[in-house]
Amino acid sequence: MNAIDYNRRMLEICAGQPKGQRLLLHSCCGPCSSRCLETLREYFSVTVLFYNPNITDPSEYEKRKREQIRFLRETGWADVLDCDYDPSEFFAAVKGLEGECEGGMRCYACYRLRLDFTARTAKEGGFPFFCSTLSVSPHKNARWLNELGEQLQEKYGVAWLYSDFKKQNGYLRSVELAKEYNLYRQNYCGCVFSDWTKEHTKP
Repeated sequence: MNAIDYNRRMLEICAGQPKGQRLLLHSCCGPCSSRCLETLREYFSVTVLFYNPNITDPSEYEKRKREQIRFLRETGWADVLDCDYDPSEFFAAVKGLEGECEGGMRCYACYRLRLDFTARTAKEGGFPFFCSTLSVSPHKNARWLNELGEQLQEKYGVAWLYSDFKKQNGYLRSVELAKEYNLYRQNYCGCVFSDWTKEHTKP
């Protein structure tokens, strides 16, 4: 079975839509949003949603949020929609999955939490499309993200924009843009479990 080319599907949707439609883009951080916005701003009027209760250290959360907002102010590539920060939402979503390996079902539950909130917010705000920056990371499962997007599209009646932003050297481009704008790049996903893995996994 051939893997689905989600990047090509995204570009086909973009080419088939009138330019300037509103899109709500969930973003995990400034560096990851950079490459995604560089592409999407050519087709959509983008609003970035910074919803990341998985960042369980408040100081880390504030640092990433500040960098996201600074990047958007400097580029003018998107508006930003901030929201309440409550890590208990993440802990509730991954209850019972704390011991899962990085990239396993705990991460799937985290994807679902953040994408569900994005889709619901898009519905409430009248956005025709929603999407996420998460697939730009080589550590994130693009198939899971797009399958969840499809499910939430049906649930909320808002169109999911398929994506795999790591394609066409997307991740490398995000690294270049982060250097260009002097953006803080974190070295772990955000949650206390991935941080523990970072500190304790031997090379």
